[in-house]
Amino acid sequence: MTGSARRRTGDSRYGERVPLVAAAVCPHPPLLVPEVAGSAAPELDDLRAACDTAVRRLLATGPDAVVLLGTGPVTGPIRTPATGSLQPWGVDLDVPLLPGQPDRGAVLPLSLTIGAWLLTRHDTRAPVTAVQVAADAGAAERAALADEVAAAGDRVAALVLGDGSACRGEKAPGYDDARALPYDQGVAAALADADLDALLDLDPVVSAELKAAGRAPWQVLAGAARAAGGGWRGELLHDSAPYGVAYFVASWERV
Repeated sequence: MTGSARRRTGDSRYGERVPLVAAAVCPHPPLLVPEVAGSAAPELDDLRAACDTAVRRLLATGPDAVVLLGTGPVTGPIRTPATGSLQPWGVDLDVPLLPGQPDRGAVLPLSLTIGAWLLTRHDTRAPVTAVQVAADAGAAERAALADEVAAAGDRVAALVLGDGSACRGEKAPGYDDARALPYDQGVAAALADADLDALLDLDPVVSAELKAAGRAPWQVLAGAARAAGGGWRGELLHDSAPYGVAYFVASWERV
């Protein structure tokens, strides 16, 4: 645990209550779903396994609520029922936010579609809710959403979806940018150390230029962890950029 994760822990507005108890950070490439990846599915076996480990650890904390958090077109909660679709990526597969829900309802953005898919691979018994944050959400919006995540239950576990830079090499979606590797190294270190300050200090302009879709969700997570108070221990389970996009998997728990 870093010093930054310990600092300013006495300002929790929840007093002795500790709403957020654990978090898992995963990326959200459609290729994570084997049906989308097709013959290339084995290329992401290690990433898929790391995501499964992070989700298992998350659910092992015994939360009474699981919150999916990822980027979307607007900022705020997504009402249930809600369903994501992988049809834009060539697969006729719907992923409901809640298993067995009666109809499609609201449309989940890609980040939360992948998050819901990850949960289907595990025995998720706690109620699941979803919140999205716009990439250009301001600090006040992110702080309000962090409070909402932290207050979702008495023992909240957050599954946070977000990719790193998309500029790692000439074949990357954002082409090559010399700033991408040091940016991603900084994010990896922050996730490994549960360094709340480092995540909150990520520059939104640089992040947007590097097409780092995870910046806003990571900052909401950091705000929720700070609101919960106490210290946090992080572990980085995966760090790669197989298609020029940085993918991180991390597991956080409160200590």
